[in-house]
Amino acid sequence: MSKRDYYEILAVNKNATGKEIKKAYKRLAMKYHPDRTQGDKEKEEQFKEVKEAYEVLNDEQKRGAYDQYGHAAFEHGQGGGGQGGGFGGGSFDDIFGDIFGGGGRGRGQSQSRARRGSDLRYNLDLTLEEAVKGKTLEIQVPTYVSCDPCDGSGAKKGTSAKTCSTCHGHGQVQMRQGLFAVQQTCPTCSGKGKVIVNPCPSCRGQGRVEKTKTLSVKIPPGVDTGDRIRLSGEGEAGEHGAPAGDLYVQAEVKDHAIFVRDENNLYCDVPISFTTAALGGDIEVPTLEGKVKLKIPKESQTGKVFRLRGKGVKSVRSSFTGDLMCKVVIETPVSLSGDQADLLRQFEEKMGKSSSKHRPKETGFFDGVKNFFDDLKS
Repeated sequence: MSKRDYYEILAVNKNATGKEIKKAYKRLAMKYHPDRTQGDKEKEEQFKEVKEAYEVLNDEQKRGAYDQYGHAAFEHGQGGGGQGGGFGGGSFDDIFGDIFGGGGRGRGQSQSRARRGSDLRYNLDLTLEEAVKGKTLEIQVPTYVSCDPCDGSGAKKGTSAKTCSTCHGHGQVQMRQGLFAVQQTCPTCSGKGKVIVNPCPSCRGQGRVEKTKTLSVKIPPGVDTGDRIRLSGEGEAGEHGAPAGDLYVQAEVKDHAIFVRDENNLYCDVPISFTTAALGGDIEVPTLEGKVKLKIPKESQTGKVFRLRGKGVKSVRSSFTGDLMCKVVIETPVSLSGDQADLLRQFEEKMGKSSSKHRPKETGFFDGVKNFFDDLKS
């Protein structure tokens, strides 16, 4: 079965620079890597194909041979063996270490480099008050930390890792294949260049142990659900003394009993009596800073919204402060006594002759309904 062109696999042209090739590989490797595709065999094969193409085109010597002879340059007896001749030997971690691990390696330079620890995410539940005003909180995070007895080296106290006798510290070994020498990750040290002969009994040679850390997190005023706070170096410790990853604390703001937040504005329903709505008056409404007076004009209708400027949330990214939007909801009286009910009936009787004047919406609505049915009959 014929192989696809390596340039076609990486979707780059034949004049692509090393930087363009590396960028294309990074994009495809992220797409097809087995850690992301959850056992999809087809995508795993695509990843191997992408990896093979990258290993050839990222090496000047192998790329030159490929440009001149094509896939024939790597057939047995002519300098290669395809996937069976060295391109499948390196682990996925070796490839990602080269692309994502930070910094490149020159030819002949040691591959010995432990991987940086993983980043972590911690979901932090906050009340609306805590999110708006800010607060310093303590959190407990289960993670890997550097092993104290061996100081993260992985070697038993008093000993140290030895230079790998197979690759002599380079992390790579060479295989002669015809006219070419193909480099592979050293199978003895897995590319680290060193071997731990006497592993630390506490961490079993990993250089890190599981532990629950207590950290102090400063929540800035104005954070909202989805905002993240980065704690540099507080993620998982890397293996064998490698740098730790970062911890991202993600805010999750809980629902509030009174207020609903929309970006920097707050919303709340304010119940008022029928009398206050009809005659007007001053009422007290809640804010996150305490109660304030709100003047209700006479003849206010249910659903009317009053804006209290600057009583919302101060933005976490600027000095802008949102508003508090108060929607009045007229409350119907309940549990009336007999006398109270009689008074309301007397009031209704006095309103009856001029209902259209005092209740224009109600009158207009029912007039519209009457006209609707009259039109259906005609």
